[in-house]
Amino acid sequence: MSSRVALFWPGDYRGKPNEWARPSIESATRQLENALRKLGRTSYRTGDFLTRPHEAIETLGPIDDPLIGVCVHWFYGPHTTDGVVGKNNPLLLASNFSGQWPGLVGLLNTGACLESVGREFSRVWTCATDWTADETFMARLDEWCKTGRIRYDAGQVREDRDASALGNKTAQQVLDGIRRRRILALMLGDTSMGMINGYFGHRLLNLIGFTEHKVDQTWIIERGRRIDAARIDAAFRFVREKGVTFHWRGEGCPASIAGDAADFTEDATREQLRDYLAVLDLVHEFKADCIGWQYQLGLLPLRPPSDFSEGLLNSVCRPESDGDLIITSTEADQGNLVPMELMKRLLKAKGLHPAVMFHDVRWGAPHDGRFLWVLLNSGSCGAYAFNHDPDSLRGVHSYRQPSGYFPIPGGTFAGESRPGKITWARAWLNGSGGGNGELWMDVGRGEVMPLPEAKRDAWWEGTTRQWPFMAADLGVRQETVMAHYMSNHIAVAYGDIFEEMKSLSGALGFRVRTWGNR
Repeated sequence: MSSRVALFWPGDYRGKPNEWARPSIESATRQLENALRKLGRTSYRTGDFLTRPHEAIETLGPIDDPLIGVCVHWFYGPHTTDGVVGKNNPLLLASNFSGQWPGLVGLLNTGACLESVGREFSRVWTCATDWTADETFMARLDEWCKTGRIRYDAGQVREDRDASALGNKTAQQVLDGIRRRRILALMLGDTSMGMINGYFGHRLLNLIGFTEHKVDQTWIIERGRRIDAARIDAAFRFVREKGVTFHWRGEGCPASIAGDAADFTEDATREQLRDYLAVLDLVHEFKADCIGWQYQLGLLPLRPPSDFSEGLLNSVCRPESDGDLIITSTEADQGNLVPMELMKRLLKAKGLHPAVMFHDVRWGAPHDGRFLWVLLNSGSCGAYAFNHDPDSLRGVHSYRQPSGYFPIPGGTFAGESRPGKITWARAWLNGSGGGNGELWMDVGRGEVMPLPEAKRDAWWEGTTRQWPFMAADLGVRQETVMAHYMSNHIAVAYGDIFEEMKSLSGALGFRVRTWGNR
């Protein structure tokens, strides 16, 4: 492999997040340059943040040297993928392991994007302040410099070739229902923020019992104007009576976020309920089973955040409820939407509560002999995670979404997730075979763990305090997730539906990977 290595900065589309991350990426780049120098390699920087697909194409496309993307904050998949697809020079995504700046989230998303288009790459990360002092990191970086790739132990991840043989009565019951009426996903817009890996489309969805109907997000605005004020009033009374704690104007907020909430008022919540009701009407009109909701970036300057509405839709306890929840995948991510809907149906068939939570794999650390992941996403986590009471919204806190990312005020749907055994899953696209690619389903078991209050607060404050919090053991080592997981998103359900999810996924046509020790 060439001794000259090109370092590039995959960026956010938005200017502010890139500027906030600049000190961190400058520091990480210097650490990486020192590490390469120690290994006898020379490096050069390609320029500033890549913030548009064309910048990736024009900057990375002409480079034949080995490439390293420096991952220290959230960035968009196309800002790497579009510049390197169709080429075969060695590619490495290198991240610090930080909750404050979710570079590992960007790495996982971009890695899955690359996988979906069949572009080979490797990953590496470190928690060290001095990267050259991390012997494991340096050994892996050296392996990449010498061979163009890094190999990781895959002993905890394996294809389950028996999953296609349907031998589970619960899975058979759900499969029969899908064959009688295929699942209709109402897609509000397209995938969000460059999530190439989050879109499967008709050709692949139709093979697994799903189909999609796309509706332009402007319909939410147009339909919202027709919502009767009495319905909004009733919905507003409902969420307050059922126990949501609203932190309007920063009242009762942790001190770290109170100053950002002066413009968050009752009117903002009412507007979020307007959008909730408009989307509910669209679901009824099209008789949709589940929703993918883009929101970002198109509605950012036009409507308040979709998070409060999404949290309600993912809850049985919600305004104008029919006694069921409506699976809603934030960012219109079909890689989570598909397993969430399948898991919901399996939970119901097994007599369990049907809530399925949508989260980011945000950060993690050891606790009490286990490695726990902080699962944290602004949008689609329902109330059941916070109270285990199907008839209540107690435990839900609505904080103002951070104004630096969300200019129009609106609240989150947050809380601390309760302990319990979980099943988790993720659908992803393997593009290495060419053509349309091949759908896989990852399935694992785990456990949501309670944390001491001081540690919980430190972890929450060290990520995004306004968002729902779950500390979970995913049943595998930290390295297994970082090396092999194909997304920054994960679907989580309380209860054991592991065997059922394997069986159903295989019968629908997925290739199935199971996670955990044999």
